[in-house]
Amino acid sequence: MAQSTPSTAYSRDLGDELRRLRETCTELNGHAMAQRLGWDPSKVSTIERGKARPSEIDLVQFLTMCGKDGNFFDKFKHRYRYAFDEYIVQVSDNVRTLAMAESTATKMLNYDTLTVPGLLQTERYADALYRAHGVALAERIPALVQARMDRQAVLRRHNGPDCLFYIHELALMQQVGNAEIMEDQYLQLLFNARIVRIVPAKVLINSAGVRLWEYAKAMPVAYSESDLTHVFVQDPGAIARTSLIFNRLAEVALDEEQSRSKLAEYVGSPREDLHNAGPRLA
Repeated sequence: MAQSTPSTAYSRDLGDELRRLRETCTELNGHAMAQRLGWDPSKVSTIERGKARPSEIDLVQFLTMCGKDGNFFDKFKHRYRYAFDEYIVQVSDNVRTLAMAESTATKMLNYDTLTVPGLLQTERYADALYRAHGVALAERIPALVQARMDRQAVLRRHNGPDCLFYIHELALMQQVGNAEIMEDQYLQLLFNARIVRIVPAKVLINSAGVRLWEYAKAMPVAYSESDLTHVFVQDPGAIARTSLIFNRLAEVALDEEQSRSKLAEYVGSPREDLHNAGPRLA
């Protein structure tokens, strides 16, 4: 039997990939797959939901049934070797686990200090930001931007997560691209003002940006990112500290109407003033 263990954002990614392989490489449903493998009927289900740690033999058997060879197995095992760890670090252009973590959450709290959060960025803002940071090859940028735009679908779902975005005013003051790009971005934020809370520029919060995701049947996940890495955390102490950050943000951030008014100030700024709003990032 697969070893039962608390699931993580990455283990659920692992399970979803196994499910995809079963569906695309075989004509078997989960129950039929279990019968072919000689497993208990519930084993395939728990593994594909990331709720059980498959052994090496489990993976060999499952992937062989999907028609995969030893070379595929070695790469697959290497890719998901840390799937059940409490701390998971991934390279920044790997967005599969991130997108899945967002799309399956029931509640998402977000805080950004220097840039607009990815789920609220316009396409042109995202493009200019990638080009300003200089860590992605130019030919990769369109695909990275499209992935970011695709992730935003989670906000349009009728049963999507309960979201709140805390954005430090410094992010509004940083010019990404040109004035026209910033004007469109301010309008995008104003359109989503019901889920945006602005943290005034004079307020200091000791965090470079963080997320806290909650799930119906899994432990919360804390998340932070940089230009180089994505970090997923399920350590209870780290979750508690992240909760304290959001408790503090709730105390110091502007309320919905105040945040809407603050965003309207930026939307209404003359174009020439935007050039002096802050450092130019692209």
